[in-house]
Amino acid sequence: MTSLAFDDKGVDVVYEGTEFRLEKSLIEEATEKSYHDVTDHEVLQMVAEHPDLGGEPRRIGDILD
Repeated sequence: MTSLAFDDKGVDVVYEGTEFRLEKSLIEEATEKSYHDVTDHEVLQMVAEHPDLGGEPRRIGDILD
């Protein structure tokens, strides 16, 4: 299971027992979007090879509000 915790500077990720951080600038560079316009599904796709994308995607900007 993958866990994502969003804040204004990036995302704390736990993937298969490994904890790491994706910085805001890395996410923006990888998606070519503003951090607040990136969705949680897009972040999951960056992290996991075959992510479980159940539910509707949510913009990081909406998650942080």
